[in-house]
Amino acid sequence: MFTATMDLRLSDDERAILTGMLRATTISAGLARRARVILALADGQSYAAIGTRLGVTDAYIARWKQRVLHGGLPALGDLPRSGRPDRLDPRLEAKILAKTQESPPAPFTHWTTRRMAQAIGNVSHGTVHRVWQRAGFAPHRLEHYVTSDDPDFERKAADVIGLYLKPPANAVVFSVDEKSHIQALDRLDPVLPLSPGRAERHGFEYKRNGTLSLYAALEVGTGRVEGMTAERHTSATFLRFLDRLVAGQPKRRTIHIIADNLSAHKTKGVAEWLVAHPRVTIHYTPTYSSWLNQVELWFAKIERDMIARGIFTSTADLRRKLMQYIRAHNKTCQPIQWAYSNIKRRITAPRTSITVH
Repeated sequence: MFTATMDLRLSDDERAILTGMLRATTISAGLARRARVILALADGQSYAAIGTRLGVTDAYIARWKQRVLHGGLPALGDLPRSGRPDRLDPRLEAKILAKTQESPPAPFTHWTTRRMAQAIGNVSHGTVHRVWQRAGFAPHRLEHYVTSDDPDFERKAADVIGLYLKPPANAVVFSVDEKSHIQALDRLDPVLPLSPGRAERHGFEYKRNGTLSLYAALEVGTGRVEGMTAERHTSATFLRFLDRLVAGQPKRRTIHIIADNLSAHKTKGVAEWLVAHPRVTIHYTPTYSSWLNQVELWFAKIERDMIARGIFTSTADLRRKLMQYIRAHNKTCQPIQWAYSNIKRRITAPRTSITVH
């Protein structure tokens, strides 16, 4: 525990508790500030240095130092208010949060409330749930991600983002890709419409009527989409789509195309086509960075709006409905307000002998 002198010292357990509190993403700003002050004091930092770094006054630092010296870590909590008090010990809460960020015992892959309660001891699984809920922890959830292994990631990403934020004068920018193998599925059982208290229901059985690929070019400045369907997605088909795209633009307008690294986009035929069309430039996104291509957002939209619940009696029916959707979209289209607002959420792989971004 803390010594009775004016010096504030932390044991290893107390330091781990405060550090665990700061890792909790939903901890109150006030409590996090107090924890940082106590850790800084324990590290021997001066009032002036702490005040400058954390934006607090000397009186604030002295007040919380005295409270912790006399009351220990629980004194970091707010003073009692009217109503039922919070009976959860801050030290126990910090211990649960710190333990949650450790791996569970083998062979389990994640913590449950009961598993955590058993590991902590003398605590109910309901208390664990309450602590997790307040801290925003959800051990049962799992998200996937892909890191780019492109050594030239920064330059390529900056090039693409630059086209979004400040496109060249007298030029048009298209975000281009293809959505392949769209299935023309027909339901074998009738669709039961929604009714009060009951969702629309589709029969489980379906009939496959073939597939189509949809080539799409999203005009970044307007949100307008040019589309073309094809039975296969090859380099020759890709070039045929580019021919259609270029034919629709004024002859003196420069064209910039954003595309991914699919092999069909980087063949010898594509290179020869670019030589024959000097006003067209293709900007390739970094590997595993489809999120940089705005047309992917539009593909997600057409998937939700039409494809996922669509019923298609043939590939011709699928083609007709895809083009019908594009025409409807273009009547009210708007440019995508695309932003990467929080650079802290960028994921990087652990450092090894080769740095991967």
